[in-house]
Amino acid sequence: MHTLSGFRAVCLLALFVVAGVLGGCSTNPATGKRNLMMMSWAKERSLAAEAGPQFTKEFGGEVPDAGVQAYVDELGAKLTRVALEQAYAEVPELDWDYILLDSSVLNAFALPGGKVYISRGLAEKLANEAQLAGVLGHEVGHVMARHGNQRMSKQIGMNIALAGLAIGVGLADDDSAFRQYGQYAVPAIAVGGNVVLLSYGRDEELEADRLGIQYMVANGYDPVGQMQVMQILGKASAGAPRPPEWLSTHPASATRVNRIQAMLKDQYAYTQGTSEYGLYPERYKQRMLSRLATLPPASHGGSASSMFDLDRPAQWCGICAEDARVAAKEDHNTRKVRVLPG
Repeated sequence: MHTLSGFRAVCLLALFVVAGVLGGCSTNPATGKRNLMMMSWAKERSLAAEAGPQFTKEFGGEVPDAGVQAYVDELGAKLTRVALEQAYAEVPELDWDYILLDSSVLNAFALPGGKVYISRGLAEKLANEAQLAGVLGHEVGHVMARHGNQRMSKQIGMNIALAGLAIGVGLADDDSAFRQYGQYAVPAIAVGGNVVLLSYGRDEELEADRLGIQYMVANGYDPVGQMQVMQILGKASAGAPRPPEWLSTHPASATRVNRIQAMLKDQYAYTQGTSEYGLYPERYKQRMLSRLATLPPASHGGSASSMFDLDRPAQWCGICAEDARVAAKEDHNTRKVRVLPG
């Protein structure tokens, strides 16, 4: 009786999850694919409006120079305009903001709903406008592809399924095979599922790289700039401890460089060796670097160890630290479900 009840509970929960997944799938405006999206555009916009001021404050506020802020805003708006023109599905009006944070930490991230951030520390490491376009384009790609929404949706779906399986195992008879094997299957599936979600994170980063290049090229920038950004980040993080790539939310810098090099030789070969696609170092020096050099030190700093924690969603390049908080909360709730004897 218990075995049957446990099995029924699992089946009912599975049907609930499947119904939720099918009901939550929608066309990804950046890729044209069908993806699981449990959060509406309105919710994304609300999340950005609520979390945006907190993030800005946490990372030192805006750089106190209206000229460089206008420069970042101008470039971000150009990239977003192209992204919207190339969208496969309608994107409602969002509260797009492009903010240069007064922080020395190397950082760039985006909130679902249109808030895009880059730190002064990262901006000072860049050498040309194409590199800045690559960073901002990457973040715009995250927003357009709704990566934060996808990540939270997958995490929630996995946690619901795990909770259902754990309940089913707990209701099964002590001597049933379902109970005996289930006690080992639940934690094993939990670990495996988290590894799968990490791979989704790496795929999203590579997809945002591709979208960033797509948007910058459409604006006349040499996509070599995006590869240079990855090389800069790789050099800055050299020697910093990090887990193996398959246990990380971000692909290794070398992986990203190799992917971009392949695109430069194939898809974007036409952009190389022509004056139609530029890097614009002088313009970047004049409008960004020279102005930053006249300002006091950044109001927000960080230790060397915190500058490149690539597994934190608020670090280069994260989608949104709020995603991490939601995922951690869901994971904590799932871990509280235990297979109890009797």
